[in-house]
Amino acid sequence: MSSADLAQSIGRELPYLRRYARALTGSQRAGDNYAAATLEAILSDRSILLEEDDTRIGLFRTFHAIWQSSGQPIDETDRTARERRAQDHLRGLTANSREALLLRTIEELRFDQIGRVMQIDEAEAEELVGIALAEMSASLRGKVMVIEDEMIIAMDLKGIVQAMGHEVTGVARTHSAAIELAGQQRPDLILADIQLADGSSGIDAVNELLRDMGDIPVIFITAFPERLLTGERPEPAFLISKPYNEEQVRSAVSQAMFFASTEGLDAA
Repeated sequence: MSSADLAQSIGRELPYLRRYARALTGSQRAGDNYAAATLEAILSDRSILLEEDDTRIGLFRTFHAIWQSSGQPIDETDRTARERRAQDHLRGLTANSREALLLRTIEELRFDQIGRVMQIDEAEAEELVGIALAEMSASLRGKVMVIEDEMIIAMDLKGIVQAMGHEVTGVARTHSAAIELAGQQRPDLILADIQLADGSSGIDAVNELLRDMGDIPVIFITAFPERLLTGERPEPAFLISKPYNEEQVRSAVSQAMFFASTEGLDAA
């Protein structure tokens, strides 16, 4: 593969590596630092990527080698209290389980691909995913608001969240309805589409809610993920593409609640 072809291939996969890194660290800053370190490692030794015939797997495997060797986010300065609590919680999880879960549910890798990324066998990768789901689902319970204009999808999301033991405060189909609903009961987590019923924006609704209510974790579930993976503004740690599956939603909700860990949440 030529240098130009390799650069183009990496460029296609980089937004998804950044998405994964942010979800893993709970921080856009820390996640982007890991992604940058991954690119620096490849630039200094191109052969580490060429050992793998799948650029995506090679990129993620290089990232994991750096992640495993460091053990903590690269940038420890100006960490928020929530990010510090999140890292404290992470230390209590079974080693490597959350990495495997994210690769499976958010990045949709097969178990054999996860094994190649993490340098473990396929059976161990599958076992780690099961362990992470159990540990994170049991960690916290909270209140979830859904911003989604398609009612079939909204009801499906509501059912998934309630089956996990969380309370759904309601469903909003527009920007104004989301503001009104949140004013009635402050959510601990928001699930949001970005294109709403009256042409209004779920992104604008979320931004207004965060300005008014402070630091609430958000999971965007959208058919237009590229609108949120531009690198030009703050990006969500949790982003699920439509069509989604239940495993993806359960994983993201568990992790977002896990990272939130505010006084408003109740231990399970």
